[in-house]
Amino acid sequence: MPYRPAHKIAVRARIVEAARMLFNRHGFSEVSIDQVMAEVGLTRGGFYNHFRTKDELYAEAVSSFLEGRGKTWRDEAGIGVIDAGPDTVRAMVQSYLSSAHLGDLEGQCPMIALPSDVARAGPAVRQSYETLLRAMVFLFEHNRAGDRHTALALSALCVGGMVLSRSIDDPALAEEIRSAALALTEQLNGLAQ
Repeated sequence: MPYRPAHKIAVRARIVEAARMLFNRHGFSEVSIDQVMAEVGLTRGGFYNHFRTKDELYAEAVSSFLEGRGKTWRDEAGIGVIDAGPDTVRAMVQSYLSSAHLGDLEGQCPMIALPSDVARAGPAVRQSYETLLRAMVFLFEHNRAGDRHTALALSALCVGGMVLSRSIDDPALAEEIRSAALALTEQLNGLAQ
C-alpha cells in the first residue's frame, strides 16, 4: 500500500530538520547523506525520493529555519514581525545575542553557524541564506519606522558578533564579544535601559 502524500511531506520535513541540525553542528562538507538519513531512521536510497542532491537539501535546510526553528524561537522570545515597535527590536536583539542562542549549536540561526560554508555553496544555498538576512533586516526596518541603514547595521552586529563569539576558543573573550555586540546594538537602536 503506497504512503499518503501527507506522509511524504512529514518525512521530508524530518529529513530537512535533521540536516539543518547536523549542518549547524558539523558543517556542510562534514555531513553525509547517510548520516542525515540515519538520523531520521531511513536509508540513503530514501533520500532520492525527496531530493535530487545534497545541495538541494542544504538550500532547503537553510531556508527552513525562518518558519521552523526560527519561528519557534521568535515566538518564545515574543518577537513580532511587523509594526510591533521598538520592543520587538529589543526582544530580537537580546534573544539573538543571548548566551543561550550562542550555546545552541543545533538550533542556532544558520547565519551564525554556516557563513563560510554558504559562501562556497551554490546559488540556491546562497539565496536561502540571503532570504534569512533579508527577513532579519525587514524585521528591524519595519519596527524602526523604516530606517534601513540602522536595520542593516543591527543585522550585521547581531550576526557578526555571534559568528566571532562562536569562533573563539576562549570562553571569556567569546562572552566579551557577544556582550559588546549586544551593548552596541542596544545603543545604536536607542534600546539601552
